[in-house]
Amino acid sequence: MKDITRRDFLKIVGAGAAVTAATMAGCTHEDILDATGTLKPMKGQMTYRTNPKTGDKVSLLGFGMMRLPVIEADAPKGTTGRETEAPIDQEMVNKMVDKALDFGVNYFDTSPAYCQGRSEKATGIALARHKRSEYFIATKLSNFAPSTWSREASIEMFKNSLKELQTDYIDYLLLHSVGGGEDSMETLRKRYYDNGILDFLLEQREKGVIRNLGFSYHGDVKIFDYLLARHDEYKWDFVQIEMNYVDWHFADEINDRNTDAEYLYNELIKRDIPVVIMEPLLGGRLANLPDYLVKEMKTREPQRSVASWAFRFCGTFPKVLTSLSGMTYMDHLDDNLATHCPLKPLTDEELAFLDHVAKEIFDTQSIPCTACQYCMPCPFGLDIPGIFGHYNKCIKEGNMATSQEENEYKEMRRSYLIGYDRSVPKLRQADHCTHCGECISHCPQRINIPKQMQMVDEYIEKLKQNTL
Repeated sequence: MKDITRRDFLKIVGAGAAVTAATMAGCTHEDILDATGTLKPMKGQMTYRTNPKTGDKVSLLGFGMMRLPVIEADAPKGTTGRETEAPIDQEMVNKMVDKALDFGVNYFDTSPAYCQGRSEKATGIALARHKRSEYFIATKLSNFAPSTWSREASIEMFKNSLKELQTDYIDYLLLHSVGGGEDSMETLRKRYYDNGILDFLLEQREKGVIRNLGFSYHGDVKIFDYLLARHDEYKWDFVQIEMNYVDWHFADEINDRNTDAEYLYNELIKRDIPVVIMEPLLGGRLANLPDYLVKEMKTREPQRSVASWAFRFCGTFPKVLTSLSGMTYMDHLDDNLATHCPLKPLTDEELAFLDHVAKEIFDTQSIPCTACQYCMPCPFGLDIPGIFGHYNKCIKEGNMATSQEENEYKEMRRSYLIGYDRSVPKLRQADHCTHCGECISHCPQRINIPKQMQMVDEYIEKLKQNTL
């Protein structure tokens, strides 16, 4: 499927548009705007997909509980429970969950690892205030650390998830982040085979404690193929993959990543396995595009957000069960509800336009860092997300100093270097990278961080020497 033509691609997604339309019988795509001209969600018009294994009607928008809000008085502005130990703002979590359920969102995705171990508890508190039949809980066996690889430790983690989530069964349970890091096959064996935990989970599915069993895939395609080759044995109920309009065509070419959403999606539909999408916004990058691309999107759909294009892309594929969005603020939820209540499938012309946008994003060669902080702390003190964040910000704003007219070049050069020093303390900048490689195995995006750090450092050195 890697050699799929543009026509075949449009056929695949076009079929998705037909299926999507069929699932929304009685819905309308006539845009309803508020007083500011912003698209409004329509209550009772959430788009649903049916899980062929169980008959579950799952909301196409899934609520990702990874970036929960914190009490702002105790944390820097803009940080979430993922980056800080500040207390989770449970009142706001409750309000967002209430509104999500009111508009038809019923899939809530969490993990023992999210928000520094606090997401499951916060999710459980918010959801337990509603009828258990109104929502589906997805969580994961996040036994990353060798200390959790024993049978006893992994079973204890699973039982603790039930406790924190205040439930006696899990609707969707995932083996978390298989295929990530080095020696991934060996790690897979230690996490799930040598300790008998995969057999334990299969038994729990037989007992009904787990209703659907799947895995989330990160990186090493050999692991993906290995697990799918045993589908007849394990009967995976669903699989979670990274998919968006950039990863569909370009992910296997960017920064040594091996995501290749086109291949992953088609391998799953061959086996009629429902697909759950993570990173539909590529860690937020597809909601934060270069300004000239934002202008192109707004010219086409002035009432819709930039992010909505990415969700509409995922939702146009027929086998996508739900697309996860990590929502921190009510504004995030409101925008996503407007996109999915109901979803407006992409036309062939719009798909071709997104193909153009994806190529433009690829050509900018920004670094696919999602600021997830998994690479931190760096043993040598580098602020890895900060370094990459400033580089990407300047690309987005069109402020990369290259060979423009002399005065423009001087201004961009000065702006980059001053902004860099303000954003990242000197002792934490790229020139202090020792290329130890400690960070590589921790990156879910499989970025070759030392290689990218060298690229940034060389660019900065040329700016300082005025040799670009």
